[in-house]
Amino acid sequence: MFDNRLILALPLLVFLGFGFFFVSGIFNSSNDELPSQFIGKDAPELNLTSFSDSPIPTNMDLSNGGVTLVNYWASWCTPCRAEHPSLKFLADMGIPIIGINYKDEEENALAFLNELGNPFTKIGTDKNGRVALEWGVYGIPETFIVNGQGKVTLRFPGPITQRVLYDSILPEIEKAKLQ
Repeated sequence: MFDNRLILALPLLVFLGFGFFFVSGIFNSSNDELPSQFIGKDAPELNLTSFSDSPIPTNMDLSNGGVTLVNYWASWCTPCRAEHPSLKFLADMGIPIIGINYKDEEENALAFLNELGNPFTKIGTDKNGRVALEWGVYGIPETFIVNGQGKVTLRFPGPITQRVLYDSILPEIEKAKLQ
């Protein structure tokens, strides 16, 4: 029959196995696992509804000859709060950022922006998440870089930290300017 020590060790082995996968996921900083089908292709339609008194963003805003960021965010999203200083930094650099408020209450979203500042040149609302589905958004925050011809050059899932800003976002903005 089975040794009792093996039966007693089984929960520990299962726990260690799950721990290995958890820790390896934390230290895997590559976001290549969730590629976008739109890289190098035209950005999907921005069929958004109005947000407060902000002009509604359209696809014309994405093909204006300059690089634009599209950022999905919400007031209830803690990582969105963490990335906000990076978005403000990019806005202060003159990078246009279209904000897409995702499944949020406008009152809460306005309070969020009043507290942290508004880095967005235009904001639209995606109340039911349909536009996010068309863009292939897995979760928020999620940011896309769109070149001046309206083509997506980068999809970044997750918050834009300082490291991500300098290692990924700013270099990709420079590349997109040349396209």
